[in-house]
Amino acid sequence: MFLIGGLAGAVAGLLITPAVGLYLHRREPQQSAQHDRHRIAADLPFAADLMTACLRAGCPVSAATEIAAHAIGGPLGDRLSWASSQLRLGADPEPTWAALARDPAMGQLSRAMSRAAQSGAPVADVLTRLADDAREAARATAVASARSVGVKAVAPLGLCFLPAFVLLGIVPVIAGLASTIIIP
Repeated sequence: MFLIGGLAGAVAGLLITPAVGLYLHRREPQQSAQHDRHRIAADLPFAADLMTACLRAGCPVSAATEIAAHAIGGPLGDRLSWASSQLRLGADPEPTWAALARDPAMGQLSRAMSRAAQSGAPVADVLTRLADDAREAARATAVASARSVGVKAVAPLGLCFLPAFVLLGIVPVIAGLASTIIIP
C-alpha cells in the first residue's frame, strides 16, 4: 500500500493480504507434519527397543506401548498412547495398528505390529528387527545428507576461490608479461 500509494495501493493491499494469509496458513501444517515425521523417525528405534524390553520383562503389549509412549513423548508418544488406550479398552489389535498406518512415519511400526498380531509371532522379535531397520534407515539418510553437503559446498567455494585465483595468480602474470611487451 505504501509502495503503490493512493486508491490503487489500498486495493492492492486488500487483495494481497488475504492471499498471503492463505498461503502462510496452508504452509504451516505442511511444515509441522514434516517436522513430526522427522521426529517420529528419530524416536522410533528407541521406542521399539523400550517396548521390546517391556515385553521381555513380561508386560502385555498395551502396557509396553503405554510405557514407551510416556517415555518418548512428542508425536510418536501421542500416537502410541492412543494405540495403547485402544488396546486396553479391548479393541482388536489389527485395526488399531492399521489405523496408525495412514501416517507414513508410523507405517513401519504399524505394519510390523499388525503382522505380529495376525501371525502370532513374538512381538519382541518383530520390534527388535524394526528398531534395527529404523536405525539403518536413519544411518543411510544421514550418510546421504552428509554426502550432499560436499556437492552443495562446491559452488560457494568456487565463487570465493575463483576470483582470488584470478586476482592473485593470473593478473600478476599478465601484468608482468604486459610490462615486458609494452615497455621495451
